Amino acid sequence: MSLADSVLAVNNDLPIRTDKPVHSGKVRSVYWLTDADSRRLIRDKGYDVPEDTPLAIMVISDRISAFDCIFHGEGNLQGIPGKGAALNAISNHWFGLFAENGLADSHILDIPHPFVWIVQKARPIKVEAICRQYITGSMWRAYSKGERVFCGITLPEGLSKDQKLPELLITPSTKGILTGIPGVPAQDDVNISRSDIEANYQAFGFEKPQDIDLYEVLLKQGFKVISDSLAKLDQVFVDTKFEFGYVNDKDGNAKLIYMDEVGTPDSSRIWDGAAYREGKIVENSKEGFRQFLLNHFDDADILLNKDRMPEREALARDNDLPLEAMMSVSRTYIGVAEKVTGATIPLPANPKADIIKVLCEQYDLIESI
Repeated sequence: MSLADSVLAVNNDLPIRTDKPVHSGKVRSVYWLTDADSRRLIRDKGYDVPEDTPLAIMVISDRISAFDCIFHGEGNLQGIPGKGAALNAISNHWFGLFAENGLADSHILDIPHPFVWIVQKARPIKVEAICRQYITGSMWRAYSKGERVFCGITLPEGLSKDQKLPELLITPSTKGILTGIPGVPAQDDVNISRSDIEANYQAFGFEKPQDIDLYEVLLKQGFKVISDSLAKLDQVFVDTKFEFGYVNDKDGNAKLIYMDEVGTPDSSRIWDGAAYREGKIVENSKEGFRQFLLNHFDDADILLNKDRMPEREALARDNDLPLEAMMSVSRTYIGVAEKVTGATIPLPANPKADIIKVLCEQYDLIESI
């Protein structure tokens, strides 16, 4: 099979039995199982959740998203070879370390295939929980313009680009478009402060005010586990995004859990430690791809200016990126995954067929085709 055939670009057309619409995001697609199938799997597989918990099959793709657009490459390459398997493997590794260290649970109940998670339904916190250990990215752009208050946090004078911050900072933003919250624009990904969350905790999805403290504890704990582990590999954990939600335990008590992916090159900045000590930044994350795009196209403002979104979408749709640029991202993602996990990342020649086979033979979740 060709390189293009090995990429899972379309992941919302699998014949998985469901009675609800398939939710397809930028990278993952979610298939909500029927009540009967959810109950059967909980019983037969022994998942430690209430028997009426809704379950879903979450399938990752190899698509590459940047600046809110999906990009593609030469030779009909509609994604990055190995990207999906690498992201899942990294998240699975960190979730395992979280469990070993007594941190909160995640939404993942089972991993049938390198591209697939079986997850429990959660009530999401509508906050992108962002932790920063270094000043770079949007925080540096604001700081360099003279802003000294970021997400309600006052930053000291005299900071330099890419330097380590005096302490780990939590700089949240909105997840999705939230309306009716004083002082918070009804836009996705708007910076907010802790005081915004405290004053409107229910609008942000928190069920108790004290859970704001808990979410910050879990955020810092998760960050430390990943940062310490990456440091042993001489990698710098710069910043990252976590997501949280609520589920009920078997006694009906609500508990806060980690959701989505954690500590991946898609959701984090990771720098090479040796290069950083020499005063250079070598990105081992999607930030490297973002920088490539900014340099590749003549007018970088199209990618940075949200008011030019139609032009940006046309740019992504109408341009085949060089094959080497796509494969460079592949090497980065697979390289990080293999360093983190200590294992080779499997790259199936036909991932869609493999997923269907596993979900049919081991889970009985495939419609007759």
